[in-house]
Amino acid sequence: MENELAETSDKAELGIQGLDDITVGGLARGRLFLLEGSPGTGKTTAAIQFLMAGAAKGERALYITLSETDDELRASAASHGWSLDGIDVFELVPPESLLDEEQQQSLLYSSDLELGETTKRIFETFERVNPVRVVLDSLSEIRLLAQSSLRYRRQILALKHYFARRGATVLMLDDLSSEANDRTMHSVAHGVIRLEELSPEYGAERRRLRVIKYRGQRYRGGYHDFVIETGGIRVFPRLVSAEHRMHFARQVLKSDSEELNALLAIRDTQEVDQEGTVQRMGTAEAEQS
Repeated sequence: MENELAETSDKAELGIQGLDDITVGGLARGRLFLLEGSPGTGKTTAAIQFLMAGAAKGERALYITLSETDDELRASAASHGWSLDGIDVFELVPPESLLDEEQQQSLLYSSDLELGETTKRIFETFERVNPVRVVLDSLSEIRLLAQSSLRYRRQILALKHYFARRGATVLMLDDLSSEANDRTMHSVAHGVIRLEELSPEYGAERRRLRVIKYRGQRYRGGYHDFVIETGGIRVFPRLVSAEHRMHFARQVLKSDSEELNALLAIRDTQEVDQEGTVQRMGTAEAEQS
């Protein structure tokens, strides 16, 4: 990659082969990012790799899950040969009191109680762990509790400012279960990465990703193929011809036939420049047509 793209200062590496190259070093520290994709596209795997990359450097890492259980996360990690040692996993489930019909208040919607309690428990867990990297899985649960786009946006903004004040790098996951026109997180997040899985009528399935947004940062645009294999996600950045330009001198290659060389008017000192123009060096003979 050219030097002007090498903006890697103060970045949190994703730990995903190829994706760190696409994002020019990873995610900007202290910012909130969105990783979105339909179920099965690899969001959880990518999130675990992000936290593992931080844990390997001694950074405190926290995985807050509202949709998967602790056992499911550890089983998913074990399938890749990973261990979640060094990563705090907080399984956020609704309090039993909110699930008990007899204890629900009739003057308030249960979603109001659950949303406030959910946010409170997220903050309490963060204060207890004090992580550098955070994954919140997933936004669809918060969106359902908010019930309206206005409350959802306010809740996301509250989370964003809370994490920003504490300097945490946050990766939020979204399974795109909401309306197609809902772009709340796109405007709030510092960067957006989308994972896709394509199932053509013929041939094997294909996975690809695209960086939709990255504020104040150059990145490698367009679609990039990736695979999920034992050991995690591997991304193949798309090739850009301008980044592989080479400078060289083109020389004429003589044949073993002197007669053929004479017919083509090739001399020992003859060269061809990059524009394909025949040049003679060390001889004043005129070129015969």
